[in-house]
Amino acid sequence: MNRSKQASSWVHGVLGACLLVGTVAAPTLAQQQPTGPAASAVATRTLGIDTTNFDRSIRPQDDFFRFANGGWLKRTEIPADRSSYGSFTELADQSEAVLHKIIEEAAASRAHRAGSDLQKVGDLYRSFMDTERIERAGIKPLAPSLAKVRALKSRSELPAYFANLQKEGIQTPFGFGVGQDGKDATRYIGSLSQGGLGLPDRDYYLKNDAKFVETRAAYQKYIETLLSLAGEKYPAQAAKNVVAFETALAEKHWDRARSRDRELTYNLKSVAELDQLTPGFSWSAFLKTAGAEKTPGVVVRQVDYLPALNEILARTPVETIRQYETFKLLDSSAPYLSSPFAKAQFEFRGKALAGQQAERERWKRGVSVVESALGEVVGRLYVEQTFKPEQKARMQTLVDNVIAAFREGIDQLEWMSPETKAQAHAKLAKFNVKIGYPDRWEDYSALSIDPTDVIGNLRRARQVRWTKMVGRLGKPIDRDQWGMTPQTVNAYYSSTMNEIVFPAAILQPPFFDPAADDATNYGAIGGVIGHEISHGFDDQGRRSDGDGNLRDWWTEADNAAFQKRTAMLDAQYSSFSPIPGMFVNGKLTMGENIGDLSGLAVAYKAYQRSLGGQPAPVIDGFTGDQRFFLGWAQVWRRTNREEALRNQLLSDPHSPAEYRVNGVMRNLPEFYAAFGVKPGDGMYLEPEQRVKLW
Repeated sequence: MNRSKQASSWVHGVLGACLLVGTVAAPTLAQQQPTGPAASAVATRTLGIDTTNFDRSIRPQDDFFRFANGGWLKRTEIPADRSSYGSFTELADQSEAVLHKIIEEAAASRAHRAGSDLQKVGDLYRSFMDTERIERAGIKPLAPSLAKVRALKSRSELPAYFANLQKEGIQTPFGFGVGQDGKDATRYIGSLSQGGLGLPDRDYYLKNDAKFVETRAAYQKYIETLLSLAGEKYPAQAAKNVVAFETALAEKHWDRARSRDRELTYNLKSVAELDQLTPGFSWSAFLKTAGAEKTPGVVVRQVDYLPALNEILARTPVETIRQYETFKLLDSSAPYLSSPFAKAQFEFRGKALAGQQAERERWKRGVSVVESALGEVVGRLYVEQTFKPEQKARMQTLVDNVIAAFREGIDQLEWMSPETKAQAHAKLAKFNVKIGYPDRWEDYSALSIDPTDVIGNLRRARQVRWTKMVGRLGKPIDRDQWGMTPQTVNAYYSSTMNEIVFPAAILQPPFFDPAADDATNYGAIGGVIGHEISHGFDDQGRRSDGDGNLRDWWTEADNAAFQKRTAMLDAQYSSFSPIPGMFVNGKLTMGENIGDLSGLAVAYKAYQRSLGGQPAPVIDGFTGDQRFFLGWAQVWRRTNREEALRNQLLSDPHSPAEYRVNGVMRNLPEFYAAFGVKPGDGMYLEPEQRVKLW
């Protein structure tokens, strides 16, 4: 799902404060006064929508995103330490405040048993907040790691060299990980992918627009600054060498849209076959040093990247590789070193790349440090303080109803054959649901924390994480594992687990409001639930079956019908341009766009089911259908700095926020009826241009 979302302009009109209900295509909903249970709901449930965020000078029929959020956009300034701001950020700030209190209390006490979780939380935070010690130490805490990085003497050492660096969380020219096998989800397997870039995307190296040229120059200067601080003899030349090396890697990278393709990126190789792809690089040596010898094979995501990397490494001087990895070590460590290093990183990564005007307060960065190393420890304490059993129970009811609506929706698809429908039902029946927090919390007993050594603490945390990851090889799949902490404001779908996961932190207003009317909650968190379910059936998720295995369960005709519809969706989103000269990448964002469109459509079905055939109450002049769509719109309020939006368009699979509202609504006939949208309105699409998938 995700956090970053954003902005454009449509036809603007004038709407009087009392005319909203009057423009509804089915005014009888606004005129009926419910009795019985519905009347009780009116008395006990609130609107759940902040109408002060509206911009009533804009008609909802012309630009629904700005009608619902325009007032908020006008009065909201992005905080100086942020590159964007919106509902996700607001909730993240609330979670951060809760965690801050928990962590400060742990740090203030010296009574915690040595080796206990609270001792580790408190001492890790103290190690980062001890600025006097950090300033005195300068670069000294990195001395052992710098010595390892600079000890490279020949290319034959590269496999073990890169493995040792990855164990410490230092970037190398490729990525290695362990996860479920996409075609045999009952086992863990190693995987390799392209990597090694310090800029957000290959286009930052390859495009020659003025902004990209300027960013590359700033990046090279940043590299030079860090290398100079670390005592590099010729930092300017070294920085030039590093940028040239990364540019060579970028030229061989697949673009992000291609890298989404789960069939193209599943290339199972034996270790012997890998070695044939890279005659100058021993993968058996890499895997042995990495502790991953037990892998039953290796899945290569971008298969032609490896021979290209082999050639690049063969022609690159060893000295350049040392300079490159020295910079990677410094870049990953800079926020935890003395102020010259931290300031240099903020100036580039914060200001130049993201548009931030000020660095985040140190305590906020300290909370992030603790979360990065001990996320589920503080997550457990966060849940104890903030998440009630009744929230989980009501969320489970919502999930069950949305899944039931999706099941009904499959049967109603006019373009899908009975054979494929049966397979879709079989997959949906195997969905697993996780709400709030894990049933089994992560064990951090192997991690030692020293209150005087923040660099060492984080290095050990990365090493422990690596050991756990490779330690999964040869073992049964851990079904209790979570990919997010409970305090994360987000949700996700896992194709290999075939599960949808909703952390506790997202289950609060404006996404989920126990006091609000069901219509608003179905539009907000119901849409999120539908979004995650729909990921199991989006252009990539649909390729897996209910057991999590890549398998084509579609008839040829149904596959063609699906692709015809997604091509229309691609064309719609690829026409959106939030920055002059830059457009949404409809192929890169396809999965998330399907999640939004199908998710909201099925959430609407679920809302209608929840009414049990009774009319929805009118609350504060808004019909149930209007509240439903406003519930969705208000969760996507967001504003961005241009640098962040530019980065999003190039590298993020999520569309900017305004298109997560307007791009979806214009395809839904129920929205047209709720707000009386007619030909000529900004939100209007001809019926034959509207896309319906699930």
